[in-house]
Amino acid sequence: MAEEAHKLEIFRGLIKFKSNKQKIWGVLILLSLVTAVEVILGIFKPTVLMTSFMGMSLLNWIFIILTIVKAYYITWDFMHMRDEARGLRRVVVFGTTFLILYIIFIILQDGGYIFNVLQDGFIKSDF
Repeated sequence: MAEEAHKLEIFRGLIKFKSNKQKIWGVLILLSLVTAVEVILGIFKPTVLMTSFMGMSLLNWIFIILTIVKAYYITWDFMHMRDEARGLRRVVVFGTTFLILYIIFIILQDGGYIFNVLQDGFIKSDF
């Protein structure tokens, strides 16, 4: 069996590299730029982005989106999910999505209960 060559492109072939070394440096620069944007926004906290949207500031939404983009890209490229079968990719994505939604539900439930306890005193909760 012949060994398959690694794909030396990112952004679905938009940027192509000549070697694995160049690709690693290109990905490092891409992820560093995204991280730099996050750090700069975290330091300066523009007042325009502090407006509320769906219960959180726009700045928090930007942080969440950029973090998801980085996590997706690292998984897609470095963990070679792009080379896997469609079924495996779906299982990983759907399973992770379910677990993230589940933990958000748990955090919101507990956070709401703790908020009510701190605000109103002891509360007996009927589940």
